[in-house]
Amino acid sequence: MKPEEYRGMSDDQLELTRKDVIKNIFHLRFQSATDRLETPSEIKKAKRELARILTIKRERELVKEREVAKKTSDAKATARQDAWKKGVADRKTNKVKERDAAKAAKEAKAAAAKKPAASGKKKEKKDGSAK
Repeated sequence: MKPEEYRGMSDDQLELTRKDVIKNIFHLRFQSATDRLETPSEIKKAKRELARILTIKRERELVKEREVAKKTSDAKATARQDAWKKGVADRKTNKVKERDAAKAAKEAKAAAAKKPAASGKKKEKKDGSAK
């Protein structure tokens, strides 16, 4: 059979064909050992057929692995993007909070400078007596 025909088969059909080819190789080897094999090239042809089947099976496995890898890499990329966006939002929030805190501190300092220093203590004269 040609590789195109094998590619058209389902995985189950391909597995059954593989088993049949292995069984055929066994019988050919048995015939070769008992000197009944008419054409020795049949063993070589059967081995090539088995190699074609196994190659197609491996191609299908690789396609599945690539699809899974692509899905996981897409998920990882999305997670990285989300983490980056969250980090940017957090930095903006922190910057605003720091700006507000600095502004409040500046206003408090300005308000403290305008008020007279009322400490509740009586002023003392230089000689130490209270006023």
